[in-house]
Amino acid sequence: MRRLLAMVGLVVSMAACAEESLPLKAHSDSSGWTAKWIGKDEAEVKSKDRRLAARYVRKDFLLTKKVRGAVVMFAGLGSSELYFNAHKVGDAVLSPALSDYTKRVYYVTYDVTSLLKRGTNAIGAVLGNGRFFAPRGTVSYGFPKLRLQLHIEFTDGTSTEIVSDETWKLTTDGPIRTNNEYDGEEYDARMELDGWDKPGFNEAKWEPVQLVGAPGGIMSAQTIAPIRVTGAIKPITMKEVSPGVFIYDMGQNIVGWCRLSVKGPAGTAVSMRFAETLKPDGTLFLANLRGAKVTDRYTLKGKGVEVYEPRFTYHGFRYVELTGFPGKATLATLEGRVVNDDLESAGSFMCSNPMLNRIYSNIVWGVRGNYRSIPTDCPQRDERQGWLGDRSECSRGEAYIFQTGMLYAKWVQDMIDAQRDNGSASDVCPAYWRVYNDDVTWGASLVIIPGALLDMFGDRTTIERAYPSMVKWIDYMSGFITNNVMTADKYGDWCVPPENPKLIHSKDPARKTAGPILATTYFYHCLELMTRYAKMFGKPDDVLRFTALAKKLKDGLNTKYLNRDTGQYDNGSQTSCVLPLAFGMVPNDMRQRVFDHLVDKITNETHGHIGTGVVGGQWLNRVLSDNGRPDISYTIATNTTYPSWGYMVEKGATTVWELWNGDTADPSMNSGNHVMLVGDLVIWLYERLAGIKPDPDHPSFQHIIMRPTPVGGLTFVKASHRSPYGLIVSEWRCDHGKFRWHIVIPPGSTATAYLPNDDKPIELRAGTHDLFTK
Repeated sequence: MRRLLAMVGLVVSMAACAEESLPLKAHSDSSGWTAKWIGKDEAEVKSKDRRLAARYVRKDFLLTKKVRGAVVMFAGLGSSELYFNAHKVGDAVLSPALSDYTKRVYYVTYDVTSLLKRGTNAIGAVLGNGRFFAPRGTVSYGFPKLRLQLHIEFTDGTSTEIVSDETWKLTTDGPIRTNNEYDGEEYDARMELDGWDKPGFNEAKWEPVQLVGAPGGIMSAQTIAPIRVTGAIKPITMKEVSPGVFIYDMGQNIVGWCRLSVKGPAGTAVSMRFAETLKPDGTLFLANLRGAKVTDRYTLKGKGVEVYEPRFTYHGFRYVELTGFPGKATLATLEGRVVNDDLESAGSFMCSNPMLNRIYSNIVWGVRGNYRSIPTDCPQRDERQGWLGDRSECSRGEAYIFQTGMLYAKWVQDMIDAQRDNGSASDVCPAYWRVYNDDVTWGASLVIIPGALLDMFGDRTTIERAYPSMVKWIDYMSGFITNNVMTADKYGDWCVPPENPKLIHSKDPARKTAGPILATTYFYHCLELMTRYAKMFGKPDDVLRFTALAKKLKDGLNTKYLNRDTGQYDNGSQTSCVLPLAFGMVPNDMRQRVFDHLVDKITNETHGHIGTGVVGGQWLNRVLSDNGRPDISYTIATNTTYPSWGYMVEKGATTVWELWNGDTADPSMNSGNHVMLVGDLVIWLYERLAGIKPDPDHPSFQHIIMRPTPVGGLTFVKASHRSPYGLIVSEWRCDHGKFRWHIVIPPGSTATAYLPNDDKPIELRAGTHDLFTK
């Protein structure tokens, strides 16, 4: 078995290999593959919905000796399931991970020793479309295909391999008649292929597979956690809104699908359609889904109680419309299945303000639902892309909620793969939409996110791997600098709360931030990060040139946009104050005046409400707290009137909207489950309110900066974070004028703690500590 694992480059323990169908981690390696790509290529599909029938492929093989160990590596594109002798391998869904398949193809590896036997065995796979045979409007890579390699060692020391090749058989006449991630899946149970994954199946009507072309990308082991069904939700209500039309309310906006239980005559077709909200008449509101059909259809075979859930689609929804059901539907007819990358929890947060707790819950659900082997922008409409600007600094906050280190490291690789030779970065990664707008605030994620991975997880490897791409991007984007001002901005401060409740984007010049301010400040921040990385890897020439260019940008910003008489940049928008303050670009003698201007804007113009868009919102709360006004952050965080997260809650939201006015704006860009408007709120909750912050000089929480912020009449905050060193706990309570603080520092870590209103540091070692004010 040791030779077996060494041969395929696996990194596992011998004990782990004893577990059935265990997903194994492997090194990225294109060598050692002898298997061929198989599938069935056809004439290009003309239909707009591009919902193709699933491919079923199979092969019988004979083993004449006792098996000692067996490992299978396979890539089934776009999504796939693998079976040995009627047993599904693993519990992953929507596998393997997404990528630009011309650059990189992820394969998954399993120990399947316990699934094989002496004698005749059967191996089979089901191939769905995923993002390979892509939905309309996105880059498509061809028809579904499989590459598989099974290495078997016998107890006598010999070995053999079973590989995908021309001896396999294929059919498209299975029960999954169509599948598409935007539109849904159609399943006809009358066409089930009973025993297709068992030895001896009669495959006379199946056709030989085609040997098909490789996608082009290098074979790379999938090291991130698989997507799984991570939860089940029962509906809270069911109403028959018209004869035969049942509307189910899951009580929570989730991502996944429904499990249907039904009994009826053969040929009965039952449909499930999904939406996030309802119309006033109680029917589904579908306008914000654009062209997505979001419909799963199941045709009964007529044999007792039948249970169905789809394989190759997913939906973002709270409400389900059930039609065609034979008889009377009940609450037990449907069960919601929650589907996402199965990441471990990284922390918890609770405080004495119920609204803030509810907002935090909405954020957790939204973040969770937008993990689909990449961080997506939304899970419900015909988009579902990995927009860089949505998550640049939000990614740091997400690391307090889930163990996102491997997922985001993988996404950085997607960014590297999508980069053009001239250095231009794609705004969407993988580049399923070819969007190369050269907007600094979007491309900056290539530089910012690796820094968050370093601080939160101690990940130097991602920075080292991405460094050449970062430098190439910096050099390319530097060509857009004119008179020491960066001009490359396309999107502006995306989604500033508009003046009209029906607008998506504000048309008021006073609310907008000049593009060169956004681009210059962000590029300056990237140069500061690049200086940090260059020092880390001993590149003094890069340190000098990044530092020199950053100084020029700082001078350029202040020369062109800083008005010393009014204490503001340009028109004085909230974001034009926030970003120079956040990145240390404001001259020391002007910092207080610029900050006072920001406070005035929030207090007197937006009346204690947020006035930034996506870009400014990723730094707003930290700027307010770090400059002595955490009370304003608390007000913004707990507002229940528009625009605010609390307003969304008051309107029934259980996730975070794409727009602050998501209940009134044009539905063409109106997702009910987006992460981008979270901004730095989660960072603020953990690092400022609870007081758990990594020390950038000793990353991954080897040293912790603990400075909690009692504010707004809160009587307690309870927070925890599971760092690479172990569990960190910060629980404080204000009790009869006394501040009581319970702290847990994990082994190997130290902390510097500060009691409120006291700058005297308290040095703490690993263990439990209880501090209090007298």
